[in-house]
Amino acid sequence: MASISSPQAPSPLSTALAAEHDDRRPSFPSLYWPVPGRASSATYLHDYKDIWRFTLFWTLLVYGIVHLGAGLYAVAMQQRKSWRVTWMLPLVFLLVAGLEAAMAGSVIGLILAGLYLTGRFQMSTWIPLVWALINVLVIVLSSFSIQGAI
Repeated sequence: MASISSPQAPSPLSTALAAEHDDRRPSFPSLYWPVPGRASSATYLHDYKDIWRFTLFWTLLVYGIVHLGAGLYAVAMQQRKSWRVTWMLPLVFLLVAGLEAAMAGSVIGLILAGLYLTGRFQMSTWIPLVWALINVLVIVLSSFSIQGAI
């Protein structure tokens, strides 16, 4: 017996979500001025791919800036060492930053997408930037050893 396959009709939930939000994808970074009284319209993220993409891009950017600063500081501290090896320090720091940011940005982006889409909330384009800054602060704070004096 041959089975007859009919095209599946879209679910009522996906139809309602598509009707609520148009399919315009905001361009990166799409930050707006959040203070009332200014002439700028708010931009929101509605799709999990956009939420993941914005979080990943912001995390890559912020991690890269912080790690590049740390790499340049390491170069400045290596004044009398071999310059053939020293110039590679910022490149190594940027490589590590890229790997860390890809992992952290992807995990946090997918978690945020799951939370916001499950609750059917609109995500401001500022939220991925804030989470990228939180990720960097966790990395910076975890680099210090905490010792209690008793």
